[in-house]
Amino acid sequence: MEHATVIVIGGGATGVGILRDLSMRGVDTLLVEKADLVNGASSRYHGLLHSGGRYAVKDQEAARECIEENKILRKIGRSCVEPYGGMFVRLNSDPEDFEAAWVEGCKVSGIDAKPISLDEAFRIEPRLSKNVVSAYLVPDAAVDGFRLSWQNVDSARRYGGRVKTYEEVIGVITKNGKVQGIRTRNAFTGIVTKYSCDILVNVAGGWAGKVAALAGLDVRVQPDKGTLIAFNQRICNHIVNRLHKSSDGDIFVPHGSITILGTTSMSVDDAEDTSSSREEVESLLAIGEQTFEHLRDYRILRCFAGSRPLYIPPGGAVGRSASRGFAIVDHGEQDGLEGMFTMVGGKFTTYRLMAEKLSDAVCKKLGNTMPCRTAEEPLVPEVPEEERKEARSYFPSYGTDLAATRLGPDRFKSVVRRLKQDPEKRELVCECENVTRAEVEEIANEPSVHQLSDIRRRTRVGMGTCQANFCALRSASIFADCRKGRQDDAAQDSLAQMKELLEGRWKGIRPVLLGRTIREMEMTRGMYELLFHVNGGATK
Repeated sequence: MEHATVIVIGGGATGVGILRDLSMRGVDTLLVEKADLVNGASSRYHGLLHSGGRYAVKDQEAARECIEENKILRKIGRSCVEPYGGMFVRLNSDPEDFEAAWVEGCKVSGIDAKPISLDEAFRIEPRLSKNVVSAYLVPDAAVDGFRLSWQNVDSARRYGGRVKTYEEVIGVITKNGKVQGIRTRNAFTGIVTKYSCDILVNVAGGWAGKVAALAGLDVRVQPDKGTLIAFNQRICNHIVNRLHKSSDGDIFVPHGSITILGTTSMSVDDAEDTSSSREEVESLLAIGEQTFEHLRDYRILRCFAGSRPLYIPPGGAVGRSASRGFAIVDHGEQDGLEGMFTMVGGKFTTYRLMAEKLSDAVCKKLGNTMPCRTAEEPLVPEVPEEERKEARSYFPSYGTDLAATRLGPDRFKSVVRRLKQDPEKRELVCECENVTRAEVEEIANEPSVHQLSDIRRRTRVGMGTCQANFCALRSASIFADCRKGRQDDAAQDSLAQMKELLEGRWKGIRPVLLGRTIREMEMTRGMYELLFHVNGGATK
C-alpha cells in the first residue's frame, strides 16, 4: 500500500496550493483528483484577481484578504497575471448611498480606490454607457486559473510533492476513531487502489460533502452555479464592475483578446451541473448592456458555468447571501475522527492564504515547525530573455512569449529543442492560440495527461476563435501517435478523443447560437459530418 504523510483530496486551486505549501515544508504529500487537475470551479469562473472592492461593503475581512493576496500573486505568479487594473462604475440607476458606503469600506479595507472624472473614464473606456455617473480605479487584475494551478504543481514537484489524477476516492479507511487512508478507483481501468496516510485533507470543493460522507461525516456544502459568457473581442481595457450590491452580470473581465461577462448565482443539487441555458445567456446580456450599450454587437464565443462550493453552517444563508469566506473543520475536534480536515468556501484569489492556514493546522498536528514560504518564492522561474530571443527563430510570430508563459522554463527548453531538430514540429496545430506541434507533443507525453482535453487545459488548443473547428482533427491525430503503446488511457481511440473535444466546445456554443455563430457551426458540421464522416461530433 502506497503511503503518504498527508493525502489531499481535490485538484483545484486550493488543493494544489496545499500540495505546494506542505511539500515546501518537507511534508510527504500526495494529491488525488477524480478527473484532470483544475477541472472544477478553479477553471470555471471569470478569472478575476480581486482587489477586494467587490466585498468592501458586505465583508471587509474578505476584502482585506483579497487585496493582500492580490499583491502576493502578482509577485509569485507574474506569468499568470494580466495587471489591467479595475474600474468600478455607478450608473444613474444604481443607489447613490451604496457608493458612499463602498468608498468608506475600501478605505477601511486598505484598497486604493481612486475617483476619476467622467471625461477620464470615457477616455480610457470609450464604450461605457453614457448613463455612468461616477467611476473609480482599483487594483483588480485578470489571472489564468489553469496556468497558475499547474505552476503550483510544478513547484510542489520540485519539493517531492506527488499527484495522481483520474483517481476517484470511493472510500475513507478509518480505525478506532482515526483516519488510516483511502480507496480510489481509476477512471480508465477501474482498478481500485488503497493509499495509507497519517492525515487526510478534504478540499474537494462542491464535492467536499460527498467525500466527508464517505467517512460518515456531515459537511454542508451548497453548490452555487454561475454562468458566464465569453466574447471574442476586447470590449474593455480594464476589469469593469458595477458599483452596486453584488448581483448577476455585473463584471466584465478582459483576458488576452477576449472578454468574459459574469456571473449568475443559482443553487443546484449537484456540483456536476455545469449546464447553461439560453435564458441565462439572455439575462446576462440584458444586464450587461446596461454597462456597455452595444454589447449585442460583439460576437459571442461561448458560455460556460461552474459551481462555487459555498459552506453552509447550521442556520446559514445560501446563494449571494452566503459568505465567500472559507472555513476549516478539524474533524478530530468536531466529530471525533482524528486525522481528517475539511476546508470549504473561499475564492480563487485567496487560494494561497487558504492553503497556508490549512497547512498550518496540519503541521501543528505533525509537530512540523517549518514556516510557510509560499508568499515569497515564485511559482516557477521565468524564461530568460536570451532564451526567448533565440527561440523566436523557431516559433511562429507572437508565439514565443505565449509558449514561454504556458510552458515554464524546463518544458520551454524541451519544446525549443524539438523545434530545432525537426522543422516539421513548427507546424501550427492551433492557429488561434499559436500552439505548435512540438508543444502538443511535449504535453501529450507527460504521465499526467490521459485525454485530449487534458492537453486543451494545458495549452489552450481548441479554446480560441474557431473553438476546435480546425485543430480538433490535428491534435487528436498527434495525441494518438504520441501515446502508442500505453494501455492506461483512451488516447488510442483518436476518433473518440476528437468527438469528445468537439462535444465539449459544442456544450458552450449551443446556448449562444446567434447570428454568425450559427453559420460557423454549420461549417463545423459540414467539415466533420460530411467530409470526415464523424457523426455526432459537434451536432448532437
